[in-house]
Amino acid sequence: MTSPRVGIVTGASRGIGRAAAIALADRGVAVACAYASDDAGAKETVAAIEAAGGTAAPFRADVADEAHVKELFRQVKEWRSVPLVLVANAGVRRDGPSVKYPLDELRRTLDVNLIGGFLCAREALRGMQLARWGRIVFVSSAAALRGNPGQAAYTASKAGLHGLVRSLAHEVASRGITVNAVAPGFVDTDLTAELTDDQRARMIEATPAGRPGTPEEIAAAIAFLAGDEASYVTGAVLSVDGGATA
Repeated sequence: MTSPRVGIVTGASRGIGRAAAIALADRGVAVACAYASDDAGAKETVAAIEAAGGTAAPFRADVADEAHVKELFRQVKEWRSVPLVLVANAGVRRDGPSVKYPLDELRRTLDVNLIGGFLCAREALRGMQLARWGRIVFVSSAAALRGNPGQAAYTASKAGLHGLVRSLAHEVASRGITVNAVAPGFVDTDLTAELTDDQRARMIEATPAGRPGTPEEIAAAIAFLAGDEASYVTGAVLSVDGGATA
């Protein structure tokens, strides 16, 4: 019997990360659910996967720390095997006007969202190149395609992922590895729950579909890009935003 492919989903304790982990597990992937601090949330994700008959385990790691990333991949390999699917979803966001934005917050945003994505991809590619098969999916944002006021740091970090996607796709396509990103629009998650009613109304008004997306809708696009069916899709940024950037 062939062992299932192993995948890592970062930021898997809630929201889009949790939905992506569940979607991959539903497709037969053994999922390493990586998280930075929400131990209870990661365990809930694992429990949901196992209750549905899938395979998963929680792994704590700060993706902005190179040593943590290396240890994460070592532990996942020891748990099952070399991970051949990576969903780089972990991210942070702090909004605020650029003229008052703290430098330490800027650095933390770039460290987690962009450098963390790079570190995870770099580590994943070592095993993928040997296997001559791999799928890397970054979770970006519609903000990186249009810009949002008060989100300069977040937008810049996510836009950087688009350049990373395109360059890595050129580097590794000949080895059977694809590198893509999804760019979600307004999605109902814990992060967007912090919005005021007026902010929420404005975001829905700016979305032609007339409603927020769900984490499961974003996860479906991620699962497609992470599967065999997407073998000829690489270097792409897939907007999943209800038409907001159309």
